[in-house]
Amino acid sequence: MSITITHPQNSKITTQAVIRTKNTMYALGIFADRFPVHLYYGKKSRSADLTYRSRGSAFSPYYPEYGDGYMATTVSSEFPTFGMGEFRAAAIRVRDLSTGSDATEFSFRKMKKYKGRVAINAPIYGELPYAEADGNTETLEMILDDRVTGCELHLYYTVFPESDVIARHMTLINKGKTPVSLEKCMSLCLDIPDSKYGLDLISTYGAHARERHVDRYKLSYGVHRITSRRGASSHMENPCILLCDPKATEERGEAYGFNIVYSGDFLDELEVDPSKKTRVLIGLGDETFSWRLEAGESFTSPEAVMTYSAHGIGEVSRNLHRFTCNHILPAEPFERRPVVLNSWEAFYFNIDGKLMEDFAAGAAEVGIDMPVMDDGWFGERRHDRAGLGDWYPHPSLFPDGLKAFVERVKAKGVRFGIWIEPEMVNPDSDLYRAHPEWALAAPGRVPLESRQQLVLDMGNPAVVDYLSESFATCFKDVPLDYFKWDMNRHLSPVYSNVLPRERQKEASFRHMCGVYELFRRLRALFPHAMIENCSGGGGRYDLGMMKYSTQIWCSDNTDPVSRTYIQYGSTLGYPAATMSCHVANHGSSIEDPRKLNYGFRVALNGPLGYELNILGAGDTAKATMSGQIKEYRAYEHLILRGDFYRLLDPFACGRYAYYFASPDSRELLVTYLQNYGDPKKTVYTLKIGRAVKGVTYRDTVSGKTFTGEELRKGISVESDTEGLYAVMWHLVAE
Repeated sequence: MSITITHPQNSKITTQAVIRTKNTMYALGIFADRFPVHLYYGKKSRSADLTYRSRGSAFSPYYPEYGDGYMATTVSSEFPTFGMGEFRAAAIRVRDLSTGSDATEFSFRKMKKYKGRVAINAPIYGELPYAEADGNTETLEMILDDRVTGCELHLYYTVFPESDVIARHMTLINKGKTPVSLEKCMSLCLDIPDSKYGLDLISTYGAHARERHVDRYKLSYGVHRITSRRGASSHMENPCILLCDPKATEERGEAYGFNIVYSGDFLDELEVDPSKKTRVLIGLGDETFSWRLEAGESFTSPEAVMTYSAHGIGEVSRNLHRFTCNHILPAEPFERRPVVLNSWEAFYFNIDGKLMEDFAAGAAEVGIDMPVMDDGWFGERRHDRAGLGDWYPHPSLFPDGLKAFVERVKAKGVRFGIWIEPEMVNPDSDLYRAHPEWALAAPGRVPLESRQQLVLDMGNPAVVDYLSESFATCFKDVPLDYFKWDMNRHLSPVYSNVLPRERQKEASFRHMCGVYELFRRLRALFPHAMIENCSGGGGRYDLGMMKYSTQIWCSDNTDPVSRTYIQYGSTLGYPAATMSCHVANHGSSIEDPRKLNYGFRVALNGPLGYELNILGAGDTAKATMSGQIKEYRAYEHLILRGDFYRLLDPFACGRYAYYFASPDSRELLVTYLQNYGDPKKTVYTLKIGRAVKGVTYRDTVSGKTFTGEELRKGISVESDTEGLYAVMWHLVAE
């Protein structure tokens, strides 16, 4: 069993719960049969200290019956509330609308454990995305009450033992007689003791075409917030964060990982208090969110996840990778992941049926599985100023209809995919002329455009119904295999015409619920099709999107040098299987063997695709691409399902090196990538810790053999004087 509940005798802790995963342990207790307190999170150990400790502090309010035995602002809390003696960041803030008070106290009523998990139901539409249970999944549920408001709080701890991950969320039920407002909503709280003061925070930041660049710095006293107010997880921030010992490396030291299964506005809030405790909170936050609960109504938060390792940053990443692959990602729609050829960088908006048929024929010639028709196929969409929202094929481009066109394409021996951007509308569109009130816009303000488009209010059920009906009509009987779902601007201003004044801070969350609902409806219409998510590249690279998307276009920047940085940062929290990596035609690189080879080696960090005009490729380039695809197929199982290890950090040295390992470690794929020339010819040693001692490995690329001991000591690689240099070893045990 992963969860045990006990009732210690002669202790201030009247109920204690311990959660065990494969390598970690988490403990919480109930102080005086009333307050949930945190006791331990770390390495699984029979000797772990689970003692409850209190600390008195001047100017700290206390309950007379407990004195300094329980002070809200000094205790390690499981789910701190606002306004009852807690001056640090709170996990939940509830305002009683009958009195205006936001002082909240939840007292313990009971806890229980059970196999499996509960679904996370959204207050509108259907479910929120959440991790799927397997046969080992268990859940601890704790129920607390606020006697003044009548609200009931359910805290959930869902355990995925093999991934060393605990997922957490909460449900608030208004069982009182008057309405309340949920004004801060976090899904997870972890108080880390003062003995671990001075942790490093690792996060990723960036911009469009510069996503997930890595930032690492020491946490000091005060509040640190990583947040998005853009209605999307965004290019600029990402909700996945890691905390680690300042001396932690990929292989050594304590580290924690946190994320949220959500794609909209989020808040990662960290506070180091004067006693040197570190509090971590993950959730929706309070800036762009509140939710009104009438009597009898409930609200459930998105799910947040956490993991811990005593064996370095890399192991935290692999925990999150395993969890995502096994419990978040949808089932693979095809026997093998298709190699995609996207039309955008080849033709932009200038497409037609005949051109795309030729494009598909060119793809088939080199062994590409899936040509994708990007923007420009629908409505009056011949540029980015018109047509979004009008989901019907342009009749002059497809004179005998979309179905006949796709059937001709697929007759060439390929699958076929198409681009959509459901959440947006151009002012120059039939949809906007008919329903301007369906777009987000502030009363009395000029609608703000971005890329000549507005955002549809996905929290409006009429909008979701219109879009799902439009796609059902447009794609009726069309044998599509793939959708590239794009989203090319952020939400501002966030005002919904279907909500009353007092509920406008619900609009952003409602919008995201509508997006998820449309994803579910599209998957129901095309249950065997693959969805690749995109938001101007990697603007929604998160666990919420991964629930519905087999892979995500991780950046619009296809330059291989830039991609090494983006891909390195992406692997901190997300598996390679999610990271769509394309070879593109930068500076006529398609005809330059060195550049074409380097782009391919960089793209082997995830599922392979191409972003170029195959019709303009010469015979040599075509033959090279054909060989690349065959080579990729030999490694694909490792890239999609292997364990991932980072060796060199491009942010530190301009070189990126990593390897994939099969579960039994008898097959290894090692890559060294060098962006810039090095006249000094530096020698790097790549230590392959997963190599098995006593086993001989043959490199299928060079034919050389290595013993497991030699690989563990390290492969030596000398840097190149010119740059754009790649070396790969495919090591198979003999």
